[in-house]
Amino acid sequence: MSESADARGRGSGALVQSVDRAVTILELVARNGEVGITEIAGELGVHKSTASRLVSVLETRGLVEQLKDRGKYAIGFGVVRLAGAATERMDLPRLGAPYCDSLAAELGETVNIAIRDHDVAINISQARGTASVTAHNWVGQRTPLHATSSGKVLFAYAPTEDQEDLLGEELQRYTARTITDPEELRKEFQAIERDGYATSYEELELGLNAAAVAVHNHNGGVVAALSASGPSYRFSRRRMRELVDAMTVASKELSAQLGYLES
Repeated sequence: MSESADARGRGSGALVQSVDRAVTILELVARNGEVGITEIAGELGVHKSTASRLVSVLETRGLVEQLKDRGKYAIGFGVVRLAGAATERMDLPRLGAPYCDSLAAELGETVNIAIRDHDVAINISQARGTASVTAHNWVGQRTPLHATSSGKVLFAYAPTEDQEDLLGEELQRYTARTITDPEELRKEFQAIERDGYATSYEELELGLNAAAVAVHNHNGGVVAALSASGPSYRFSRRRMRELVDAMTVASKELSAQLGYLES
């Protein structure tokens, strides 16, 4: 092994050790409620100056905070923020299921909730209405952002940097109606933000139309899309508007469940 490769290996090992120690500190603080530098150093088996440096980084990131009157450290709100994001994603299927069920019963169509995972939408909840003509189960399915109504909603509200990265890739064409031109998609994103919903007319599958609206979290960010889909002969543009009205009401109620306060 060359000297430079050996140095990189040592640096990587030190980084892993630091991360492991930082996690150990967080676990110690969570377990005990509050701890001092001496206790942390003893748990890690390091000098107090080393423990202090590690705690300082965690404090800078808001993961721990110092209790001024006692000089000890407790879990910071940064951990609460991270936990809230994880809990939110885990709660979405549970909280969203009743809205899928009620919408499917009201509309008679298949209703889904999807979240974004980088360049795809993942369906996490589904209910089928009485008029549904297919038994296809979309739960767990990964669908393209640019060719589905749910995906377009999630795409439109994604960070600009993520949008541009994805638009810079070659987008797959699934049918003759699939939109793959970046400029055309950017125009759609503007329309989605303006109108509050997205549509897909046979863009993923021939004969399948869909509409979707956004679901917001407590920070106002879009964390999911609520959609209804069905055969193109039944999903006319006029009926799509009626579906969107019902879905918008449901999405607002679900967003409120996630702590969103509409301004």
